[in-house]
Amino acid sequence: MPPSLPDFSNSVRLKYVKLGYQYLVNHILTLTLLPIMAAIFVEVLSMGPEGMLNLWRSLQFDLVQILCCSFLIIFIATFYFMSKPRSIFLVDYACFKPPITCRVPFATFMEHSRLILKDKPKSVEFQMRILERSGLGEETCLPPAIHYIPPTPNMEAARGEAELVIFSAMDSLFEKTGLKPKDIDILIVNCSLFSPTPSLSAMVINKYKLRSNIKSFNLSGMGCSAGLISIDLARDLLQVHPNSNAVIVSTEIITPNYYQGNERAMLLPNCLFRMGGAAILLTNRRSERRRAKYRLVHVVRTHKGADDKAFRCVFEEEDKEGKVGISLSKDLMAIAGEALKSNITTIGPLVLPASEQLLFLLTLIGRKIFNPKWKPYIPDFRQAFEHFCIHAGGRAVIDELQKNLQLSAEHVEASRMTLHRFGNTSSSSLWYELSYIEAKGRMKKGDRVWQIAFGSGFKCNSAVWKCNRTIKTPINGPWADCIDRYPVHIPEVVKL
Repeated sequence: MPPSLPDFSNSVRLKYVKLGYQYLVNHILTLTLLPIMAAIFVEVLSMGPEGMLNLWRSLQFDLVQILCCSFLIIFIATFYFMSKPRSIFLVDYACFKPPITCRVPFATFMEHSRLILKDKPKSVEFQMRILERSGLGEETCLPPAIHYIPPTPNMEAARGEAELVIFSAMDSLFEKTGLKPKDIDILIVNCSLFSPTPSLSAMVINKYKLRSNIKSFNLSGMGCSAGLISIDLARDLLQVHPNSNAVIVSTEIITPNYYQGNERAMLLPNCLFRMGGAAILLTNRRSERRRAKYRLVHVVRTHKGADDKAFRCVFEEEDKEGKVGISLSKDLMAIAGEALKSNITTIGPLVLPASEQLLFLLTLIGRKIFNPKWKPYIPDFRQAFEHFCIHAGGRAVIDELQKNLQLSAEHVEASRMTLHRFGNTSSSSLWYELSYIEAKGRMKKGDRVWQIAFGSGFKCNSAVWKCNRTIKTPINGPWADCIDRYPVHIPEVVKL
């Protein structure tokens, strides 16, 4: 007897029940007001012309009442528009694409590791195991100084990398937007681990001869989530400085932070972090509304630094031999999960539809009153966003967020492919992911994007954007020469 098909009727019915519930709750106000308005309209029509005329005559208005009502309406409207925050628009952005000469295939990386750590075979083996499971591809890049044996991470090489990455991204931004250096009112540069004097923001001002009254900021030590901190800072500045342009540069300079010691917790970043950077143009000018790609809707920041474990889970320190490196704690994923939970608690009420908030509230009440063992309800953030840009910090980070937020493979595709093609580019990874979505032609007018980033301290930051116009597939950018090859299958383990 041939096997019978599974009975899908129950799941189909459940699907339509859920859709009906979502529509009912999300449109409850409209569904309530429409019958009331219809009843009033029918009642007025039933009065006839004479009845309506008598009703109008019974309403006695004098000039003083009319003037008072008009003044009140004008006052309320003025107060509303004056107190309403200025809309912040993302005109465009540009991502740095490393030259092919900086490419580091697995074979090259492992050969260098064996030569540099020739007396420490266990450390070499550890790096190989990490690389095999990292989710990185064969085209990620490291700066020129790291290609030497042994590496030469001196100040001159670090400045050279900074100039290459930042100036390339800035030049691309000027070309894409038509922005002139003299039109920049606010400049914010974030780079966590390389903070020279003069600062990187001063380096940009010197290169492009920016105005002397420019408001410049240089953020350091704030980890991979510093890009969204820069967005938040720019938003606050644009609220108080009308008719202004703000340029943000997000990068991480790898050269001075390549660890050459033997501690496993410090060797891990060597396997994941790669070259990258992005330049972003934000504005509050209404004249830019039409051509801007996105409108900033929310920024939510969560800081768990009061907890000692969270504070030390990503920590720059010296090893036993006095070599400086970034130590990653084994508790990192658990701490990231707690930070994400706090961030979601704040951002949920701002973005989730009423149907999801009601389910969450009812489950919470049920657990408090009836049974604490009830499974907590995880809101369906797919109802709030069409696209997700999860910081490409590593395969484990993406896996954990996909599981916790119940996302599909397509929702995390941009993050996985960015990690595969460019590696962990720190704070700029979110912009490579957004560029991937655009390169695939998936970004439509009205689409909502959720950017999520984690950083040392420990921080979890979120930004919500709304697409201002349907975005055509770009003819240039970091994905231009390889987007047709993606998505690619990434095996659990790549045998080296």
